[in-house]
Order: sequence, then C-alpha cells, then structure tokens
Amino acid sequence: MSTLNGIPTPLHNRLIEGFPDDLRNRILSLCDTVELTLGDKLYEPELPFEYVYFPITAFVSLGTTLRDQLPLEMALIGNEGMLGVTLALGVNSAPMLTVVQGSGKALRMSAKQLRHELRESTVLMRTLNNYLYVLMAQLKQTVVCTHFHAIEPRVARWLLMIHDRAHSNKFYLTHEYLANMLGVRRSTITVTAGTLQKRRLISYKRGTITILDRKGLEGITCECYEALNKDHLHIFK
Repeated sequence: MSTLNGIPTPLHNRLIEGFPDDLRNRILSLCDTVELTLGDKLYEPELPFEYVYFPITAFVSLGTTLRDQLPLEMALIGNEGMLGVTLALGVNSAPMLTVVQGSGKALRMSAKQLRHELRESTVLMRTLNNYLYVLMAQLKQTVVCTHFHAIEPRVARWLLMIHDRAHSNKFYLTHEYLANMLGVRRSTITVTAGTLQKRRLISYKRGTITILDRKGLEGITCECYEALNKDHLHIFK
C-alpha cells in the first residue's frame, strides 16, 4: 500500500486480488502495467475488443450516446472492477463508449488471453459473472436515480463514487463533464456545485474539485450510493 496526498492507494486491482493465489499469479503474469490518460477512448461501441483493462489508480466511465447528443454516463469503473467483462458472455465488443475520466495506472491483458483463461478456469468465469451482476446493478441504479432523485443528492453520489476511485481528495472534473454525466444543463451543475461549496463540502477551482467534508456529502446523497456499495459484496465477501 502506498499513499497519494495522504490517502492510502492500492497497488493492485481488487478484482484480481480476490482471486485464489494460483489464478491471481497467472493473471498478473499475463498483464502489462499501462498508463491511462484523461480523455482516452478505450472502447467504441460495437467495435471488437483488443485488450481488457483492470484499473489500479485510473478510473473510467461507460457512456451511452444518441445521434447528435453528448454521452450520458451510465457507470464508473475503478480498481474494484474491469473493462471488457462481456467477454465472459462470449460477446467480443463493447456495448458502450468507454472513456478515461481519471488518469492513472491499469493492468492490461489481451482479449485473446482472457478468452483462453476463461475456458481454462471455472473460478475466473464465476468471478467475472458475479462482477457482471454488479455492473448491471450499477446501470440499473443509475437509471432509477436519474429519473427519481433531485440534482443535489445525485451530484453528491457521483462525487462520492469518483472520490472512491480517485484515491485522492482532489480530482479534475469540469462542470460541463458533470452535467453530461448527469444529463442536466451546465448551469444546473454550476448552481449545485456553488451550494456545496458554500456549505464547505467541496472546494472547486479551475476544474479541480477538492472533497472537504466526505461525511457531509454522505449525509446528503441518495440511497443509491449505499445500494451500489452493497452490491459489491457479491464479489468482495
């Protein structure tokens, strides 16, 4: 365990760390460590996978698009998960646009190697199927949250989710990006972020958000945040 800005930083991906020793060592031997950069597009919808990724300190968003519309973010993936998990279903293409939202390290394996390991290991197949359940639950919860909850608790939820994956109290996040993420106008985010800043829950300057009071954000977020964390118990128990 290392630290970044005083925050403990994991050296590995939690999904891989949950594997039995022999499987974990096997998977790690097949991975390269790569740097992912903010804004990188890892997958385009319907294009075949070349690699799968296990984030370590990077985090990535999954978004869906309509013609002439900006992407709407449906899920965030950090060191708790992986990108390319639909290979466990025999599906060799990405269903959504996948963009790096937080620069950092990830483990990368070829899709061909993962397909081979899935054929050889029932433990790997079972674990990735469990993770698919968690990812589906996040997609479902995002849709429900977007439809039913007010903007302030939704913003608090996304900030907490990003904070969980950024491994730092500071991260880069523009109002425009957060508006696209939540499917609202930029002016709505500006007003909401200003309110959170006045309450000293966050600080916002030139695209950099600093979490000042995590407990305060947890106090105003909707129940979706807790529900998403509980879903991860299907894997990390």
